Amino acid sequence: MQKQFLESGIITGIHGLQGEVRINPWCDGPEFLSRFKRLFDKNGKEYKVTRARPHKNIVIVKFKGVDTPEDAQKMRDMVVYIDRADVRLPEGVYFVQDIVGLEATDVDDGRSYGTVTDVFQTGANDVYQISKDGKDYLIPKIPEVVEKISLEEGRIYICTKKIGGLFEDEN
Repeated sequence: MQKQFLESGIITGIHGLQGEVRINPWCDGPEFLSRFKRLFDKNGKEYKVTRARPHKNIVIVKFKGVDTPEDAQKMRDMVVYIDRADVRLPEGVYFVQDIVGLEATDVDDGRSYGTVTDVFQTGANDVYQISKDGKDYLIPKIPEVVEKISLEEGRIYICTKKIGGLFEDEN
């Protein structure tokens, strides 16, 4: 089941004297997060964004009704969420939170390699951490290895024939 609200950053402090806050983004970056017209707290309370702009590696945000440094300071350490309905992802692109928890299955024989427990963004391609029986394996998300992702089935399908040594117990 997909979450409606996705963790996207944390308010780390205030900026200026007009009630702006500094958000450290946990998503695709400051440019991505600065496009949203509303953000949410962990309880689903909506905060309307009156302006937002990237600033180096953070986002400076002004929320409606937050007009003083004191108001902004009360929001410090608040995790902010986006509503998945506010995002249109291109085909074949997924939220990290939807990938974590999927079962990694061999595309040929159906064998389970474990569960995706983390996703690392390396620049060239994502890398999936798959865990099973206390061991962690790193799998590059490239077409030769990850052949299919099915959120409906709760699985990613992996082919290990083209790139050996991904799992130490492989034949």
